[in-house]
Amino acid sequence: MEAEALGAAAEIDFSMLTLFLRATLTVKIVMLILIFASVWSWSIIIQKFINYKKAKEETAMFDRAFWSGEPLDKLYERTGSEPKGGSERIFASAMGEWHRSYRQDGELIAGVQQRIDRSMDVAIARESEKLNNGLTFLATVGSIAPFVGLFGTVWGIKNAFEEIAIQQNTNLAVVAPGIAEALVATALGLLAAIPAVIFYNKLSADADKLIGDYDSFADEFATILSRQLDS
Repeated sequence: MEAEALGAAAEIDFSMLTLFLRATLTVKIVMLILIFASVWSWSIIIQKFINYKKAKEETAMFDRAFWSGEPLDKLYERTGSEPKGGSERIFASAMGEWHRSYRQDGELIAGVQQRIDRSMDVAIARESEKLNNGLTFLATVGSIAPFVGLFGTVWGIKNAFEEIAIQQNTNLAVVAPGIAEALVATALGLLAAIPAVIFYNKLSADADKLIGDYDSFADEFATILSRQLDS
């Protein structure tokens, strides 16, 4: 009897596609949600690595130009109306406010230093928003995907026990397919959650490093402008 049950279980197709097709509608929906979350997470991860690499290169390039000794006005003219990197956009916002603070008689309007500082703070906040955009989704997937998968598993096991009760048969051929389908949901939940958590931590650290570089540049640039105002 046991040999017959083992033989019947061996003949069952346990491929991922078959397990998905054989699952109930609720478990299928859970699996599709987790697959979508995993694919979307990887698209965000890849895009962020590309964006951060580009941002680091643009920041390094602008830093070299900024500290080369070129006059600030000429550097501002060269950046044009569409600055490329984060540091360049922060610089452009400050220089734009600097030029707008001159009256027609050539004198500066009072409070220019505070306005420049605020314009750079706004520019840094915009860069921070761009850098962190999408990371919330990774954090969400990392937090809830295991629980979504667990829900699919619990639901699948419930259906497996219902099938046992209906057939009044507890041999391996009856039990194994339902349990296998249920466990796939948990596996998909972990498959989505683990990379999301790992790369969320990595990308968050990279974003914080870039924002720290922007803050340092803004402080250094504010000091240079302050010296020019005092002189």
